[in-house]
Amino acid sequence: MTAPPAPGGAAADLRLDDLHASLADPLLDAMTFLNEVTTRYPDAVSFAPGRPYEGFFEPEDVPAYLETYLAHLADRGLGRDAVRTALFQYGPTKGLINDLVARALANDEGLTVDPGSVVVTVGAQEGMLLTLRALCAGPEDVLLVSSPCYVGVTGAARLLDLTVRPVPEGPDGGPDPAAVRAAARAVRAEGRRPRALYVVPDFANPSGTSMPVSARTGLLEAAAEEGVLVVEDNPYGFFSRTPGQRPTLKALDRRRQVVYLGSFAKTCFPGARLGYVVADQEVAGPDGRRSLLADELAKLKSMTTVNTPALSQAVIGGMLLTHDCRLRAANAPATAHYAAGMDTLLRELDRHFPASVRRRLGISWTRPDGGFFAVLTVPFVADEAAMERCARDHGVLWTPMAPFYPAGGGEHRLRLSVSSLTQAQIIDGVAKLAAFLTA
Repeated sequence: MTAPPAPGGAAADLRLDDLHASLADPLLDAMTFLNEVTTRYPDAVSFAPGRPYEGFFEPEDVPAYLETYLAHLADRGLGRDAVRTALFQYGPTKGLINDLVARALANDEGLTVDPGSVVVTVGAQEGMLLTLRALCAGPEDVLLVSSPCYVGVTGAARLLDLTVRPVPEGPDGGPDPAAVRAAARAVRAEGRRPRALYVVPDFANPSGTSMPVSARTGLLEAAAEEGVLVVEDNPYGFFSRTPGQRPTLKALDRRRQVVYLGSFAKTCFPGARLGYVVADQEVAGPDGRRSLLADELAKLKSMTTVNTPALSQAVIGGMLLTHDCRLRAANAPATAHYAAGMDTLLRELDRHFPASVRRRLGISWTRPDGGFFAVLTVPFVADEAAMERCARDHGVLWTPMAPFYPAGGGEHRLRLSVSSLTQAQIIDGVAKLAAFLTA
């Protein structure tokens, strides 16, 4: 460690190796580089961001939703002073709109959830951090993750000094149940505890795959056999063309083994930064008292963000009330838009790369039935240098896949996101991408 500066003297420069090791993680540099490249080439068609299409957001909706929620509070009998307190003060750590979230889950996912088991969070990312911090008690605890994996969870684990063990995706998407068993047993053979498994079952980021029902039940059985909790992250499930065909893992959960992470970023309002955790597991204290895991998460939250902004909750609450707590119906136009975008992407790839050309060039891609993402396999290393060359010379951006593989891999794969683009932009972008791939 460097010595502290002498009293009255100039402060010494900080050394990166004296700061937390996560700050030197190449993953953070990769994400920073992607943002910088996007800024340097603002006119490029960008398949890089996984953010929602802005055409569904109108500024005048925000005050309208706020008014709806304030009227809801008044209808519940709250006077002006109580409404003022609810809106302007810190509020309950677990949240203000837990009952509305529970109603929406019942309507949209067939989930019967006690509002007391819900913690409203500052985005799903906070929910992820709280859940990992609560579940992983010491250095012997290991987090299993699907590989490739969303960088938000591996980054969160890095911040918390948690060990991550990747589990390969199965042939149909999601972590393969047999691989889950093998990974859990390998961890125990090392004298450690496989604590939880993180998975995105629907239109996963980055692979775009969705698990069939049989794979979901198989995964839950494997996790139960190995004593592993499942952390289900579901930001994209609303965009299925066939609602209800693939129930969430939480809807299939009969053992309270699934901690469910939800987000309003993709479905409602990204800037509100509102997510939630359903944590209905019972926790037994040493004195015999019992609580819910949600209550324990709230303790951690009280020492981090303290509470989730009431204004954000009020706007999302108003949106839920406006749509009778039925977000699937409210998001039908967005679902159709994203589905059309994915269809356009796959159609244009087929047009530019017919089977004979694909074989000659060594190119292939996944065919998701919805969601935001598809993955292209290419014969060259799809790294940052290649991405910048593509942006500079051909005017199109994409995301390298290698950072999504915790144990290495994915060097010849790139992610294409259609979520923020129009169909015309997708057609133009694929033509530019084809020019790059054949150059």
